[in-house]
This record gives sequence, structure tokens and C-alpha cells, in this order.
Amino acid sequence: MPSPPRPRPPARRTPRWGLRVSAVTAAVVLAVSGFGHTMVSGVGAQIDRVDPFKDLGDRPDTGKGRNFLVVGLDNRDGISDEDRKTYKLGGAPCRCTDTMMLVHVSEGADRASIVSLPRDSYATVPAHVHEATGERRPASRQKLNAAYAQGGPKLTVRTVEQMTGVHVHHYLEVDFTSFMRTVDALGGVPVCTVRPLKDSYSGLDLPVGTTKLNGGEALQYVRARYVDGAADLGRMQRQQRFVASVIDRATSSGVLMNPVRLQEVASAMLSSVRADHGFGSEEMLALGQAMRDFSPSSSEFATVPIGKAKHQVPGIGETVKWHPQKAERLFAALREDRPLAPQRPQRRKSRATGVEVAPENIRVQVDNGTGTAGLGHRADEQLRATGFRTTGIPGNAAEQDVEKTVIDYDPRWDRSARSLAVALNDAELREVKGQGPLMKVTLGQDFRKVRPVREGEPEADPTTPGGVAAVNGDDVTCA
Repeated sequence: MPSPPRPRPPARRTPRWGLRVSAVTAAVVLAVSGFGHTMVSGVGAQIDRVDPFKDLGDRPDTGKGRNFLVVGLDNRDGISDEDRKTYKLGGAPCRCTDTMMLVHVSEGADRASIVSLPRDSYATVPAHVHEATGERRPASRQKLNAAYAQGGPKLTVRTVEQMTGVHVHHYLEVDFTSFMRTVDALGGVPVCTVRPLKDSYSGLDLPVGTTKLNGGEALQYVRARYVDGAADLGRMQRQQRFVASVIDRATSSGVLMNPVRLQEVASAMLSSVRADHGFGSEEMLALGQAMRDFSPSSSEFATVPIGKAKHQVPGIGETVKWHPQKAERLFAALREDRPLAPQRPQRRKSRATGVEVAPENIRVQVDNGTGTAGLGHRADEQLRATGFRTTGIPGNAAEQDVEKTVIDYDPRWDRSARSLAVALNDAELREVKGQGPLMKVTLGQDFRKVRPVREGEPEADPTTPGGVAAVNGDDVTCA
């Protein structure tokens, strides 16, 4: 946990810094790129205002750059009965936090760092007056989303600043309606997956590959919690990938350069958004200048490092406990305006294809079925260089005229087999019950080289500066 916040220094005039932030969940921050002053004033007038900073004291230093606390609400007002049924949005709106992100815009306006804060994070909620009952409550240990439920935006900002030591400059609140309308205004947003994604709770049902989602389908994608065992943590990774895809869609489709389309998107974004009074015309105009060269590579994504994902607390239930040292390194990087993900000169030269299972978790035996001398050794070395755990002892198959590369696998390890097949350029899969976890590859005449792959749910390279787990935006889009 960070040291106690330092007193806020006297206010100082901030240079014109040009905002660069994420999209959709942080969508309103991107709304006004390319707008003139009159249009900006009109757009800003649509935003409902809230004052989350009134009477806040003992706040962290302002630091370099700007920090936005972006809160996504589970609020279904404005969604039609038909859409509620189609996208499984039944139940009463709770106006509770569904998503929370801390977005840092660098002082040089060349980087946006988006950090997901798990809503079930084990937090200390400061003493406050309960917003609904007027009851005075002392500081207590709660889940992070309890701060909004009990004290609204103001208590949420206080809690986040106390937990992170990061000064929040602006507060943005987005709900389901704004989210869906924004995606539809963009003409849909593509997402890609390396395995089928099904979640009966949200209604999500995606095939392998790339699918363009409309607003309702996109909401199912970012809300799904039961497609794997990762629950909320997996959901946050999907949200991050979706934000990167929205940035890619907005910057590559010409929306930002078309005033008519841009006005449509901006109006959709701001249809049900609340923001602090300080997020006004000047900030929006600065954004318009900064967005001209924006792309997914300008953004980076991270989740607060977790010490224990299922930390049981009597009277509260299952919470997410942060890793104190790693979390502090992450927030120190934000406070000091340092990048979270490796910078481009340090990154790999070639892009790896996403797969379901990390190569280092897959054991492989290579046999040469072509009769070509040395081919087995070459394939074994390439697989090992990509990260697969090969036996290092390639053999010769009984047949020496195999045309297509085949992978024999136990159906209990089907995800590993599919991941290996991608690396071997869509090799044929053949079930062998009882074989166990070892994948047996028989090289065919079609084999040329191993395709670099990485786990489809990417985590950061452990050599990331400061040991913070983060990825660049263009590493999590479908491109």
C-alpha cells in the first residue's frame, strides 16, 4: 500500500497538454476530436455534472500529466424492453459500479495508461455520511464498489486516492445506455477470440475468430464473467481489449475526420454521461488537437497486481486483495509519469499470434514423417524457441511420406492441441484417448516453419520496467 497521501500543493496553471485517453468506457474523453469551439461548447452542454471533489482534503500531489477516474455504472435506464430481453439485461438497475478504471494521460500527451481496478478489491472506505440514509459511518474495510453505493462519486474518489496515492483530476461516469449507443454509432466494433466464448448469464456466444459486435453484443462481451475460471479478472482483460479495439475503430475508420459522423458518435457517448465541472471546453479542445495522431499503440493497459484473487473476509465475502509491493510500483509509475509497458525499441520485432494456452505449458514430441534429413531437429528447435516444452529428442515416424502435419493428442488437452496447431500452421488434429498431456507431432511435407504464438489472454513481459504487468494497445487488438 502507498504511503499516506502528501498535502496538496498550491494550485498551479497547467500547460496546454492535449488529452489522449481510451474509448467507450472512457469514451467521453475522446468525444470531441476535431470539433471547433462552438461545437465543443454544444457537446459539453450535454454532459450532466457532478462535484466529486468538493471539500476533499489531504489529497495526493497532483504529479505530472492528468488522471481520470472512469466509472461504468450498471444502469439500464433508456434501454428498450426488446433490447433488455435480447441481451439479457433483466432486473432493476442498481446504479452500482460495474467497471472502474484509472486513466493516466502523460504530460507529453503521447501515452494513455489504463489501469483496471477490480470492483471487489479489498479496500478501506474512509469515514463518511451515507448518501441515502444520512448516517455517519466510520472508516471500514469493504469492497471497493461499496464506496459508490454508500457515498457516490465523492467517496469513490476519496477511496481510490487513498488506496493508490494517485491524484484524480477528472471524474467520468458512463452507463450501459451510453456504451451501447456509442458502439452502434461507430458502426460496430470487431473483437477476436482464439476459443468459443459462451456465457449463459450475459448471453454471450462468440465463435473462434473475429466478430463485429453491435452495442448490445459488445455489452455482453465486456460484462461476461462466466466464460472461464477467471471471473472478474478475465472480464477486465476483455474490457481492456475492447477499449483498444474501439480506439482502433475510431482512428482507422475516418470517424475522427468526419464532422458529421463524429458529432453522431459524440452525441451517443454523451447521452448519459456525468463528469466533474472541470472537464469543460478547454480540455475538450485540447483533446481535439491531441487525437490527430492517436492509435492503439499510444495506449497501454494493466490490472492492479493481485496478491490473492479469492480473499475471504468474514461479513464481506470473497474479495480481491492487491499485491502491496507490486501495486505500489504500478501506482508509483503513474505518479511519476513513467510508462507501464515496454517501449517500442525494447519490444519484439514480429507480432505473435494469440492462442488459448501459453506455449510454455505445452509438452511436445516431434517426429519426422517426410524423410527429409534434419527436418525434425529444425522443427524441434523452432518450437522450443517459441516457448514450447519439447523433448529435445526428435524421432522418425513409421511413415516417411506424410503429406500434412498431424498432432496426436488426448481430448482432455484439446486447448493445448489447438494452440500447438496454430503454431504449426493449422496442422491436422487427431484424438488419441489416454495419451496424456504430451502432444505428438508427425511432420508432413507441408511443414515450412513454426509460427510465433503467445497466450491469447496476454500478460506482461516480466521484464517490464518496474515489474508492472502491462501491454500496449496494439498488442490486444485484432490486427
